Amino acid sequence: MVMQPVLEIFAADDFALWPVGEHESYGYLVLDGELTPAEVGTAVMRIADCNNFEPEEEHGPYPTDPLGAFLHGLLTMPNLFAAGGFRVTDIATDTVFVEPGCCNGLETWRDWREVLDGTGCSYFGHDPSSAAERVGDTVRLTLDADAKDGSPVIELPMDQVRALVTGAEADLRDFHSLAGTWAEQHLPTHAVAVTAALARALDLELTE
Repeated sequence: MVMQPVLEIFAADDFALWPVGEHESYGYLVLDGELTPAEVGTAVMRIADCNNFEPEEEHGPYPTDPLGAFLHGLLTMPNLFAAGGFRVTDIATDTVFVEPGCCNGLETWRDWREVLDGTGCSYFGHDPSSAAERVGDTVRLTLDADAKDGSPVIELPMDQVRALVTGAEADLRDFHSLAGTWAEQHLPTHAVAVTAALARALDLELTE
């Protein structure tokens, strides 16, 4: 059983601000420390694009250069969004038990902590409406709680789920570290700000 942080990806045929990889729309990119520079570029592009809205006046004047304009929302908005979440898959059978749905974001990954230590239940978007629920000493994972014709369901020990969440968080931190190095190379004038913004978008507390 594996839990992976995944980012929803759209094709970026016309993107030219920095090198990106080739991906089909509506797929997922696994975020970890093993990505190629082009894949990191794709992830940074997608997270910036998720927040590519014109901020309010208090966030400063809108830049006129294409790079500054594209990054402006990511760098100035207080609440950031990164389409995706933690996906859970049984690699032995290739069965997905949790897949982030529409409107779910990686910035809410700590909802898994709520399942383990808080309310005991969380949902991860819709279409599918994946859910995790604490049941005694286990956690029940349901791919689509709204499915009318059945859905893959599994119950895992809480300790196993806790270990999976810890591993997925480590992958997210490894990606962030990789993205910081990438930003220094590809966005040198924005590297510090972009790296800090990515931490906020991924809800990562950084240590000195």
